[in-house]
Amino acid sequence: MTNMFSSIKTTGRKINIHKKAIRCLGIAESFRKNQRFAVLAGVVMRSDLIIDGVYLSKATIGGMDATEAIIKMFKGMKRNDIKLIMINGVVISYYNIIDLHEVYKQTGVPLISITYRESKGLENIIKDIFDDWEKRIEVYRKNGKRVPIVLKTGHTVFVRYLGLTYRDCQKLVNKFVVEGKHPEPIRIAKIVARSILSFNIGE
Repeated sequence: MTNMFSSIKTTGRKINIHKKAIRCLGIAESFRKNQRFAVLAGVVMRSDLIIDGVYLSKATIGGMDATEAIIKMFKGMKRNDIKLIMINGVVISYYNIIDLHEVYKQTGVPLISITYRESKGLENIIKDIFDDWEKRIEVYRKNGKRVPIVLKTGHTVFVRYLGLTYRDCQKLVNKFVVEGKHPEPIRIAKIVARSILSFNIGE
């Protein structure tokens, strides 16, 4: 299987998937619908599972600023050693849809978006809830279809990826999985986001 986004031109960073300590930025979020903002946490983890940084941002619940929030987080880190971005899904913070193409274009870093269950799609739900549904669905469709990856743990996850081949995507996800189906940078980022939210710092 070839990269579904191979037509995108970028001056992005190349990645040596065999390197022992590839640095990955894992991004996850946590929110409550009665609050204005969701907490976005970014955890930099090496592929030998050493944590090398924690960063925070926020996105409007029900808004369309998640893409901007991720790009702002990445650029604010001022690091040139991040070789991979892993994002926990593309529809976050109550249908705040991430534009993967724009994140890839602005960061120049290969990225993988991961989800964990099959879905028939969200277009009808988005149409029912939002007046700006056309814009949201445009970004949702632009992100492309997910493809399955079988992990070394036996679980199946579903990915969208940019700047990588399918095979390298599979190898990289497996590098960061210890057990179950959640790559460690994403799992830890989710824990951080939930902890921050519990103190209402996301407000």
